[in-house]
Amino acid sequence: MKRIGVLALQGGFAAHAQRLEELGHVAFEARTARDVDTAEGLVLPGGESSAQLLLIERFGLEGSIRALVEGGRPVLATCAGLILVAAEVTSPRQRSFALMDVDVTRNAYGRQRDSFEARADGEGPPLVFIRAPRIVRVGPGVEVLATLGGEPIVVRQNNVTAATFHPELTRDTRVHRGVFGGCVDEHARELVSPRVAM
Repeated sequence: MKRIGVLALQGGFAAHAQRLEELGHVAFEARTARDVDTAEGLVLPGGESSAQLLLIERFGLEGSIRALVEGGRPVLATCAGLILVAAEVTSPRQRSFALMDVDVTRNAYGRQRDSFEARADGEGPPLVFIRAPRIVRVGPGVEVLATLGGEPIVVRQNNVTAATFHPELTRDTRVHRGVFGGCVDEHARELVSPRVAM
């Protein structure tokens, strides 16, 4: 069982907590530097990345987020979270933390009205895309864990895993399990691993 913080400044954080609790973890809303400092893992959820950047700066959280990543604790960044950790962001250009060697384009799958559901290539998880970014470059140290139509949608670099979609909006917990492990249903098949695509 891990104590996992879900960044709760803006966006859809409650559903992430529910998925984590289904896996047997203790999930809590992280809003302060101390919250991040004491977390054994962190979720950077979807929402509005530019608003999240402003709030992270306002509450002085960037240093704690960087220290958590540098300390090797697991991080899951989804949708807007992916934008925050990317090396470069376009459409429009935006500052990011460059915690992962990928470039992304914002809202590349369409606006809110263009939201859609799909299934990842192979036997991958169900997908929910809402104003989703697209990964347009993957660096040599980044592993692609899942694709849609051949395009990367889940990537991992060291202890940071990022997804273009919203895994928390389905009952499928394999993305969260692949990042944080699980304390319940341990005999379930691990579908996210360093060598097995989802």
